[in-house]
Amino acid sequence: MAKFTCPSIAFLLLMVLLTIDMSHMVVEGKITICEQPSSKYKGLCLSDTNCETLCNSEGYTNGECEGFRRRCICTKPC
Repeated sequence: MAKFTCPSIAFLLLMVLLTIDMSHMVVEGKITICEQPSSKYKGLCLSDTNCETLCNSEGYTNGECEGFRRRCICTKPC
């Protein structure tokens, strides 16, 4: 039977966290906000302004750089 070491368990946990789908809904009061990673933004997201501009062109109302992987996340009311 294979032995699991701390580095291998940590690596597997990291891989699971990185592959979790980031699209989800956030409920703020009675308004539900839908979040979706930008389909047009490529590379690391370092500028909220650029992210928001691209999100607006995709039909969203806002966009911000978020997360450890620095992805451009677009938001709009559902």
